[in-house]
Amino acid sequence: MNNFTYYVPVRIHFGKGEISKLHDEITSIGKNVLLVYGGGSIKRIGVYDQVIEQLKDCNVFELGGVDPNPRLKSVEDGALICKENHIDVVLAVGGGSSIDCAKAICAAAYYDGNPWDFIVDSSLIKKALPLVSVLTLSATGSEMDNTAVITNPQTKDKRGFGSRHLFPKVSILDPTYTYSVSKYQTASGVADIMSHTFETYFNDTKDAYLSNEIAISILKTCIKYGKVVYDEPDNYEARANLMWASSLAINGLISCGCGKSWSCHPMEHVLSAYYDVTHGAGLAMLTPKWMTYILDDSTVDKFAEYGIEVWGIDASLPPMEIAKTAIANTEAFFHSLDLPSTFEEIGIPDTSTLEEMAQMAVDSKGGTIKGYRKLEFQDVVNIYHMCQGK
Repeated sequence: MNNFTYYVPVRIHFGKGEISKLHDEITSIGKNVLLVYGGGSIKRIGVYDQVIEQLKDCNVFELGGVDPNPRLKSVEDGALICKENHIDVVLAVGGGSSIDCAKAICAAAYYDGNPWDFIVDSSLIKKALPLVSVLTLSATGSEMDNTAVITNPQTKDKRGFGSRHLFPKVSILDPTYTYSVSKYQTASGVADIMSHTFETYFNDTKDAYLSNEIAISILKTCIKYGKVVYDEPDNYEARANLMWASSLAINGLISCGCGKSWSCHPMEHVLSAYYDVTHGAGLAMLTPKWMTYILDDSTVDKFAEYGIEVWGIDASLPPMEIAKTAIANTEAFFHSLDLPSTFEEIGIPDTSTLEEMAQMAVDSKGGTIKGYRKLEFQDVVNIYHMCQGK
């Protein structure tokens, strides 16, 4: 088990009706509030009205219309509002896109240059406005971490960045706010949670038993409740467990003692930047292909462990058989949620850009994706080709 430092200074208010805590949390910080949200679903489901009621003693400025893959332009617009109106606190209401955009706005409010500068080099973030979030989609875990992902459409570049200044001060997690999330977005969120867990679980560190077991529990939770919430959107137990799994999958807990070895996210970020696909759906397509591609004698034991511990496959079978069955089960599970497995299914008809995208993916990681197994340019091209389904 490796040495580690763990620091997650986020106060969580979890459960039905916890929006009642928002007023005191916000006003303890300040009165000028920038409210950041997406396409308007929070208004349709009544969350917007509940939030505004909690902000009745505040001066509220709004930035709506944040895209599912948040754009640099929204960050720039939000930063301008903050600077012109002396904003004290940014309140993000929505899923990971709204929270990610808000994080970038918090940093941009104290930055005089182009926000893309610190998205490329997060060491430039020296200060940020306080952030509070109200979560309405279980997926990215942005409600409890210090990272964000922003897209620059002009350069077709989608990048993750992070800073200790970007942790939300407070996050309110009410599972009932996710009842109205569409089946597709719900399923994509489950795939995203699982992918965050896979990206840490598959590593070479020995004896990080507790972190490993927590990761296994998160995966089993997604499998247990993913189909339940897909079929029964108002099932509180399922929504609550998935909402908490979303936070635990990426708040650093499961990487304690073993680090991170992310592989699929860099490849998917490029897909989203080029084709604006739903992030979790892209991960559902890529993950089984990546698993199949890197499965060999050096990785088989970890995949066999995954099959035995997560899927309950008979441990007496040959390790390679267990591993292949586990990967097949993973893809079948995503299929059961009507998630895509090919470019065509995900709405990418033109695959002439595969090599260009592969180059972007490895360049974003300094020339090589140093994940569980190192991926060079040609490896990424090969995995993309596997997604063609031919």
